[in-house]
Amino acid sequence: MKIATWNVNSVRQRQHLILDWLERQQPDVLMMQEIKCETDQFPADAFKEAGYDCAIVGQKSYNGVATLVKGGFEVTSDHLPGFDHPVARYVEIRTQKLTLGNLYLPNGNSGGEEGYATKLAFFDALTARAQQFLQTDTDFILAGDYNVCPTPEDCAPGALGPDDALVRPQSRAAYRRMLWLGLTDALRALHPSGTAYTFWDYQAGAWPRDSGLRIDHALLSPRVAERLETAWPDKAERALERPSDHVPLVVTLRDDAQATA
Repeated sequence: MKIATWNVNSVRQRQHLILDWLERQQPDVLMMQEIKCETDQFPADAFKEAGYDCAIVGQKSYNGVATLVKGGFEVTSDHLPGFDHPVARYVEIRTQKLTLGNLYLPNGNSGGEEGYATKLAFFDALTARAQQFLQTDTDFILAGDYNVCPTPEDCAPGALGPDDALVRPQSRAAYRRMLWLGLTDALRALHPSGTAYTFWDYQAGAWPRDSGLRIDHALLSPRVAERLETAWPDKAERALERPSDHVPLVVTLRDDAQATA
């Protein structure tokens, strides 16, 4: 089973890039963030022609998440339980006996300390959701744009200041709390060290200088982690014309003989 997460930075502007990538990579599931459109403006028909049904939580101009799925699925939540802000940052589905939470965590750099508190509140609600899944013996993946560099190695030297919300100690501690629950960072499980950036800013020549960040993650519950085969950022997508500033993070799992659509 191949699952990917990708902050596409406007689904309508990147539609041709996304469709081309889907044709080449053929994931079973693609979780997209920052679709930047309302639900009824999402190009669902184009993706359906490519073989994917969609779970969409849109919002005008900002945010928005959508999950594309081959085969049957059910939407289990169109928001993150426990996070009360009315923004389109989470959609959750169930397919092939896996619950997949698609998330776009607040950046935390705007709105002063209140804005940063919103970021931590989302982390708290996400942690509680993971705890609920673990208590109910649910197999799950929580993937998306976490807007946090978990360690210094995940941030190119000089790319961010020490007070940036993506590297503040509280942000990194919130991410570690999820790992301490028993979740597995898919990429670091297979590639414990080395750069594996998923984001390069459009500004200051970040891409040609390889001044990137690893902020897109897939966290796996214990039984799912046992099925992990590969995890890698598709860096080549950033070199295309008018790309997103993020690239897909792709995870493959060994097939579960007991799974059904």
